[in-house]
Amino acid sequence: MPAVPEPPGTGCYNPRVPPSSSLADWDAFLARSPEAHLLQTGAWGQLKDSFGWSTHRLLSGGAGALLLTRRLVPGMRIGYVPMGPVGAWVPDLIPALAAFSRSMRCFALKLEPDAPDGSPLADQLRALGFVPGLHAVQPRRSLVVDLTPDEEVILARMHQKTRYNIRLAERKQVTVRPWDDLPAFGAMMQTTAARDQFGVHAPAYYARAYSLFHPLQECELLVAEFEGRPLAALMVFAHGPRAWYLYGASTDDERNRMPTYLLQWEAMRWARRRGCRSYDLWGVPDAEREALEAQFETRGDGLWGVYRFKRGFGGELVRSIGAWDYVLQPLVYRLYRAVLARRAEA
Repeated sequence: MPAVPEPPGTGCYNPRVPPSSSLADWDAFLARSPEAHLLQTGAWGQLKDSFGWSTHRLLSGGAGALLLTRRLVPGMRIGYVPMGPVGAWVPDLIPALAAFSRSMRCFALKLEPDAPDGSPLADQLRALGFVPGLHAVQPRRSLVVDLTPDEEVILARMHQKTRYNIRLAERKQVTVRPWDDLPAFGAMMQTTAARDQFGVHAPAYYARAYSLFHPLQECELLVAEFEGRPLAALMVFAHGPRAWYLYGASTDDERNRMPTYLLQWEAMRWARRRGCRSYDLWGVPDAEREALEAQFETRGDGLWGVYRFKRGFGGELVRSIGAWDYVLQPLVYRLYRAVLARRAEA
C-alpha cells in the first residue's frame, strides 16, 4: 500500500470553513459553466440527498464543487465530488473543499474529476497531496457517440449488425414513445437485474430522478412497445451539450424484435433534437479495446455483458482520470484502504 501523506499544514491549508451555497446560487454558477457534468448539477445533488448522502455546494471565485458526504460505517465518513469540481479549481478550491470535509468529520475527500486519462491534472493532484484511490464510484471507461453529424452518418458509423437490428425493430412494428409510468419502469429494472445479475436502485430512486430532471427538460423516459405492450425502457439525461444513458431495462417478451436497439437510437435522436453533441453510453469494462474485443464474446460478468450491446453503436472508447483521495484522518484512511484491498482479493 502506498504511503499516505499527512494533511497539509497551516502554510498551505486554509482552516476557515466556507459556507455551503444555496441551490439557486449553484444553478446560477452552472449556467455560466455549460460544460459541467450531469453529476455536478443541483438536481443530482437533490437526488443523492434523498438516498443517504448529504449535499453541499461550495463556490470560490470562478470554481465550485458539488460535494457529497456520507457515513460509511460508524466513525467513518467520506467526502465525495462526482465528476468535478467545475471551473478553474486547481489549486485554489482544494483548501475550501478540505476545510469543509474536515468540518464534516470526513476521513478523506474523494474526487473523480471530469477529465481524461493522461491529463496533466494527475501530476497536479499528486503535488497537492492526493493519492490514487483504490475505489472508484463511477465507471472509469465508457463509449461516447458523436452526435454532431447527420443521422445517416451516425448510423453508418455503427456496426452493421446494430444498424440491422434497429431497422429490424422498426420492421417488426416496435414503436418508441415518451413514458411516465415510473412504477412499471422500476419493476422492469428489477426484472432485468434478476435476469442479468447486476445491482439496481430501488424503484423510488428512478421516480425521484425523473421528478427532478424531467421538469428541467434534462431527462426523458422512453419505452419501446409492440402492440401497446412495453418491451424495454430507458432513462436518458442531458445537460449542456452532453447526454448520458444511465438506466435501462427490458422484459423477457418479444426479444426477437430487438426493442433495445431502436430504443437507444431514439434516445440519441432525442438528445440531438435537444442540441446535444455527444451521447455517453456510460460504463464498459475497464480494459483496452484489444482486450475488450478479444473477450466480450466469452465473458458476461460485471460490465462485460453490456459491452457486447453498447459496442455496436459506434462510440469512441474513453477513460477518465479516475478517483483521487485527499487524506484528512491518516489512521482511519489506512483502515479504509486495507478493507478495500481485502475485498479486491476476495
